[in-house]
Amino acid sequence: MPRNFTQLYLHSVWATWDRLPLVTVDIQDIIYAAIAKQCRDLGCTVIAIGGITNHIHLFTSFPPNLTISELIGKVKGSSSHLITHQIKPDSFFKWQGAYGAFTVSHTGIERVKNYIENQAIHHKQETLISEWEI
Repeated sequence: MPRNFTQLYLHSVWATWDRLPLVTVDIQDIIYAAIAKQCRDLGCTVIAIGGITNHIHLFTSFPPNLTISELIGKVKGSSSHLITHQIKPDSFFKWQGAYGAFTVSHTGIERVKNYIENQAIHHKQETLISEWEI
């Protein structure tokens, strides 16, 4: 093979501090945009971002030189910093320290993408995939 080839997909999920409803409608798109920007800066391609008020799902492709903990740490850190220092400096906002991460095969892309993009519906109808919720 003349060059390296990787096809790496990651579905990650993390919650707000104490599962508080901190990802409110007024800042949800701002948080998603900050996450997407950080992903691009790290060489990742965002496939889907979604969630509800107390947790976020992120689905990306990622380069082999980036660790999962580095990706999630930087994404959580940059989005939290933006909210606490620029968007709502007088409000409490914090992510939990833990996260879940799952590799996804190429054939599973559409299923995971659909699940993440329809988080509100899945939670309302209780059609959750328990392994993908933390």
